[in-house]
Amino acid sequence: MKQLLIICVFFISFASTIDAQKTLNGVTLPAELSFNDQTLILNGGGIRTKYFFKLYTAGLYLQQKSTDGKAVMAADETMAVRFEITSNMISSSNMSEAINEGFDKSTGGNTTAIRDRIDELLKAFSSEEIEIGDVFDIVYVPDVGTQTYKNGKLKSTLEGLDFKQALFGIWLSGNPIQGDLKKGMLGK
Repeated sequence: MKQLLIICVFFISFASTIDAQKTLNGVTLPAELSFNDQTLILNGGGIRTKYFFKLYTAGLYLQQKSTDGKAVMAADETMAVRFEITSNMISSSNMSEAINEGFDKSTGGNTTAIRDRIDELLKAFSSEEIEIGDVFDIVYVPDVGTQTYKNGKLKSTLEGLDFKQALFGIWLSGNPIQGDLKKGMLGK
């Protein structure tokens, strides 16, 4: 009887792990990510497309699930966006253009107060060429800032909740880079 109980618990745990992760465009977004001793859960994910090209697959990781983009952007708590490059249409130079465009949309063109930090972020993406399969983690940690990792290697740390709000707004604001990507990341 005890063995049967153990087997049932194993299969329930295994099934819930499979259900919690998400596979999109050949990319599996893990159910959980850990940063700075904080475990984050997958809130939702989607595919960034442009001109019919599937550029990257992205997931939003939070402490607890939310469908409210505005609340996620405003929250001063650990959270992350992970994206994996899935197209050779992305290069370091056009990633910089896309980031600038995203910040302009997120802030309504008002980037003056965070311009120096945007430029620092751009260096994290241009320091080496971007290739298919590269994984970027954008992690916000209160009292530390927004950390950018490429393939697990820390590339930058940028201070300020205002910067985090504008950066996460690229995907989650009222004027995101792609509406259906926002919906997917918010689990809708």
